[in-house]
Amino acid sequence: MTSFLIFLAIVVALVLWAISIYNRLVNERNRVRNGFAQIDVQLTRRHDLIPNLVEAVKGYMKHERETLDAVISARNSAASSLDVAKADPANADAIKKLGASEGALGSALGRLFALSEAYPDLKANQNMMQFQEELASTENKVSFARQAFNDAVMGYNNSVENFPNSVIAGMFHFESASFLEIESETMRAAPEVSFT
Repeated sequence: MTSFLIFLAIVVALVLWAISIYNRLVNERNRVRNGFAQIDVQLTRRHDLIPNLVEAVKGYMKHERETLDAVISARNSAASSLDVAKADPANADAIKKLGASEGALGSALGRLFALSEAYPDLKANQNMMQFQEELASTENKVSFARQAFNDAVMGYNNSVENFPNSVIAGMFHFESASFLEIESETMRAAPEVSFT
């Protein structure tokens, strides 16, 4: 009878231990989701600003239709990728596609801003300056949110991959998450501030 109680105590201890690991994995996965929710807010704001920006520059850049279309196309692709990633922020493929589409959007916006330099009236336009300021502010917020998300992903991945957690993670199909990496150098670069 004593050996049975010892065996039962060991089994109960193992079950409680497995439950604590499972709960920790769920908590870490929820931190990843929360981190992504913060990115979602900022990227949605960015995507909402772009059509207004394009409308503001259309009148000035009549001969640059290809660039404007590229910005809108990249914006739509990024918004679509955001919707897919929003469904499961721990899905590595969705996060990688989001990073690539946001990089393409950043590049298209960079080309648009570079072209706007050739239009002095546009450069001096209050709406254009306001949109550039709002986009720069949003880019900074995206950067901070991305850092928090990537920190949450690192914690989650450590929990999923470390032994003995990896045994429980494998049993309950906890997959490693992917870092959100923006593939555009213009997105990685700090915004330029000019007082001229």
